[in-house]
Amino acid sequence: MTVPFPSVLTVRPLTAGDARRIAGWRYDGPWRIYDPRPETGLLSDLPGYLAVAGADGGPLVGFCCSGPEALVPGLAVEEGVLDVGVGMDPAMVGRGNGARFAAAVLDHYRTTTGARRLRAVVQSWNERSLRLTRSAGFTPAGEHVCEQNGEQVRYTVVTTGTV
Repeated sequence: MTVPFPSVLTVRPLTAGDARRIAGWRYDGPWRIYDPRPETGLLSDLPGYLAVAGADGGPLVGFCCSGPEALVPGLAVEEGVLDVGVGMDPAMVGRGNGARFAAAVLDHYRTTTGARRLRAVVQSWNERSLRLTRSAGFTPAGEHVCEQNGEQVRYTVVTTGTV
């Protein structure tokens, strides 16, 4: 049974229950690279992670993170830039929900942090996510290559806002 995507989203603290649900998410095809890894532990134990859910107790849609939690290995902190990362329930991915999900996350960070410039990284092969970042106002700012889990991974770095 498919859970309908909530019409209004809120960003709230991530609970242990949310973290257990996220730990069970499994993506299809090449997106399996985004499956939660057991060695990471529960996201609720990590600072900087928040839940994205339907308002008024609606279903968990995904999570977001900022700061050090949003960095990939070797990507340096840039002064005046807030790094952000997201993950969405695989049952809701690829169904036209990304724009509302991204808008809720970006609005949250802009409102709560006052950040004028945001940065994210997307695996370079993931054209679906790159299209979403472009539609959310991000522009390409370079490439970053690092080693993760014994493999070389190529990311497209995207930014939005002004310095």
